[in-house]
Amino acid sequence: MGRSSQLQLVDLRENKIESLTPGSGYSNTLMLYGNPYCLESSNTQVAYCQRQETIPTPYTTSLESCGPNRKQCTGFQKLSPASCDCQVPYEGKLTFRAPFFRDVANANLFGKLEESLWSNLTLPARSVFLQNPFFDSSAYLQVQLLLFPSSGKFFSHSDIQRMGNVLSNQLFKPPDVFGPYVFNGFNYPFPARNGVFLSKGAIAGIAVASAFLLLGLVVIALYAIRQQKLARMAIELSRPFASWAPGVKDAGGAPQLKGARLFSFDELKKCTNNFSNSNEIGSGGYGKVYRGVLQDGPPVAIKRAQQGSMQGALEFKTEIELLSRVHHKNLVGLVGFCFEQEEQMLVYEYMPNGTLRESLSGRSGIALDWKMRLRVTLGSARGIAYLHELANPPIIHRDIKTTNILLDENLTAKVADFGLSKLVSDGGKGHVSTQVKGTLGYLDPEYYMTQQLTEKSDVYSFGVVMLELITSKLPIEKGKYIVREVRLAMDNQDDQYCGLGGVMDPYIKKEGSLVGFRKFLDLAMQCVEESANDRPTMNVVVKAIETVLQDDEVNSNPTSASSSATDFGTAKGPPRHPYNDNVSGHKHVAFSDTFDYSSGYNLSMKIEPK
Repeated sequence: MGRSSQLQLVDLRENKIESLTPGSGYSNTLMLYGNPYCLESSNTQVAYCQRQETIPTPYTTSLESCGPNRKQCTGFQKLSPASCDCQVPYEGKLTFRAPFFRDVANANLFGKLEESLWSNLTLPARSVFLQNPFFDSSAYLQVQLLLFPSSGKFFSHSDIQRMGNVLSNQLFKPPDVFGPYVFNGFNYPFPARNGVFLSKGAIAGIAVASAFLLLGLVVIALYAIRQQKLARMAIELSRPFASWAPGVKDAGGAPQLKGARLFSFDELKKCTNNFSNSNEIGSGGYGKVYRGVLQDGPPVAIKRAQQGSMQGALEFKTEIELLSRVHHKNLVGLVGFCFEQEEQMLVYEYMPNGTLRESLSGRSGIALDWKMRLRVTLGSARGIAYLHELANPPIIHRDIKTTNILLDENLTAKVADFGLSKLVSDGGKGHVSTQVKGTLGYLDPEYYMTQQLTEKSDVYSFGVVMLELITSKLPIEKGKYIVREVRLAMDNQDDQYCGLGGVMDPYIKKEGSLVGFRKFLDLAMQCVEESANDRPTMNVVVKAIETVLQDDEVNSNPTSASSSATDFGTAKGPPRHPYNDNVSGHKHVAFSDTFDYSSGYNLSMKIEPK
């Protein structure tokens, strides 16, 4: 198993380790105190068995280059590590929401962050000071940031505006190991005309005067709004979320955002060349998907609802709220959204290889061999497990299917489409009673009949996806249901294909022996058990697939737009099993007019509506 060169400390104190294999090659800090292994007399003098109470202190930018007799700064001034002079820095807080490390004492990583900051912000070398990095209760990395001017004591107003814009709008890209971030800049103490700081009393006086002035302006504004309808309309137009989805039932209030960027209509119009047909990469009853290139470079996928139509407003809001608060390498990333001029658009990271369904059907031109399918399975399973176990509160996706699993340029799987997702509060950890929604063929029959949604409902849908990876068939074809057909065809006496030679995808069948095929099939069939209690959790699914890959010594590196809502009406009388009848003629299915984000086609091609 590989080991990162950045690994500095391994703390295994007070565990039940009884033996240690020598010759591991690990030479950094290893803590084993309190384990049975260290109680043996022959091992009591080993360094890593001794009590170790000291933990490396958090990283702070070094000022050693300024010497022992460095200046003592007062007031707002701080010592610059670049000039060793007292200057007034621009201060703020960086919050990294999904860093790929936990060592807050790693000078190498934080040194790279400093270098990327002064380089991107066009500041002199070593003019960045970092201190007090720590992980808060949400596992977010908090770092205090100080930026020093290139000359003189102060930054200019334009410098502060420029740096604040770069950091607040996330135009600065930190090293990949730090992940996405949010910047909170503090007020900068600009000097008075004579070059000195304003006193605290002067600042307090200005604040009080400003408060009275603001109060007067508010009174005038309220009077103007009351007297002039045109003024009221202007204010409402300047605040598009003040009347979120007007006239749409159950749309709720404005979305609760966490990191999603609000785009103007003109920005998205420009980056898609006025939504030209040449940039269209998908279409459906809900609207169209366009490829666009933002001003700062990265390509994006823009899902645009039909102009003037506010259908799916609840799903639109849900997807914004969920995608802006969950961050995982196997979940599709939300860049931002637009809600302006009767336009309703979502902006996602661009996924050049489209959906898993397109690859399995051959429409994308990408042929997935068996090992690729195992990696896709593992990546998407990790994304779903994150939603179930690590999101706070937990999230049930409710529409897992191959058209909602997207592939990036490295064929890394990312789960998409959160329009139907449900949050699970602590009080409702067992299940959520809700109207049945999902996609026929992937829908958990127990959820359909009881209307009680659980995390195991996603497990059932994922089991159907696994069977698709084996057969490349749709869940329902010509009235035949994939789960039933596989179950009938299974033959444990067949050591090679378990009886599925006649229904599996010929592309992987020609490979011959498929590593872990029987384990994979058994796991899929456990996922589609009729009773939710008999299904594994997504964490168990992840570990089982990891085992299959490890058995074959495969180094997997899995790195996740639309609201494809299918709503199942409630028939009169007791609920019927959704797959026991002729599934192609099911009477209780009402497909909505929404569609999947799918960027896998050539730009000249059109995606047919679902």
